[in-house]
Amino acid sequence: MTETSRKAVVAGFDLTEPSRRAVWWAAREASSRRRPLLLVHVLTWPFEEHTPIKVPGEGDVLEPLQKILRHELAQLVAGCQEIDAELEVHSSMPFGDPAEVLGDMAREAEVLVLGGPRIEVELGVLGSMSAELLTRRTGAPVVVVRGDREQPGSGPVVVGVDGSRASRQAIDFAYDFASRHGGELVAVHAWSDLPLDPFARIQQWELPWSEVRETAEEVLAASLAGLGERYPDVSVRRAVTPEKPAEALMREAQEASLLVVGSHGRGRIRRSLLGSVSHAVVNRASCPVAVLRAG
Repeated sequence: MTETSRKAVVAGFDLTEPSRRAVWWAAREASSRRRPLLLVHVLTWPFEEHTPIKVPGEGDVLEPLQKILRHELAQLVAGCQEIDAELEVHSSMPFGDPAEVLGDMAREAEVLVLGGPRIEVELGVLGSMSAELLTRRTGAPVVVVRGDREQPGSGPVVVGVDGSRASRQAIDFAYDFASRHGGELVAVHAWSDLPLDPFARIQQWELPWSEVRETAEEVLAASLAGLGERYPDVSVRRAVTPEKPAEALMREAQEASLLVVGSHGRGRIRRSLLGSVSHAVVNRASCPVAVLRAG
């Protein structure tokens, strides 16, 4: 994947400001992890470096385009090295489909970092390339850098917990991130099989609330077991709520440096923190979001 045998933090760059901010975020994260950084801009036209179909005047257009892009990447490399003079930075400009190319690179990457999608008032719309990368088993955690963040920061790290394998991977990732950046860890356990507005209606139900809460706390305890010993420097706050998972996670993550979720995991009492939830938080969270897929 790179000139180095060490796993790299890979950052996709598409000339937009969100992807530029993602590069600066990735540079700081690579520096913290003591990993190389690989900046990638995928040329989507003419799709293949040696395509048999030639477009009239193609050579006249492609060469100056590549020159401009190389200049952009060189400037980014220089900017990353200003962040950390010892950071090993590489750049790549392959031909192909961005989701395919970055997905293949992510199989050998430490982390894949992308710029955040745009937000609409009623419905968050994730870019098609980002959406495809988040739904495939890339082999690496995918971080979508949202908002105007250019560095990880020291705010709390919020992680969704549902007792699944993907959730366990998310918790490991969150603990490591919190330890390196000095933030509190907030472990959130919510369930989605209750009707809307549970706080208003719970008094009217014949629901063994104390038993449900006890079970939820057991899931949290089992999911976090052993990690406190591995990361004694990380302060942990546990949040158990009957809210919808996406709403609970975004509420807790308002001032967070990172929100971490596992993808397509189901817990022990019919709750899910991913699928629609991961899509919601990637589109609507106010902070960067890391998505980890089981497998």
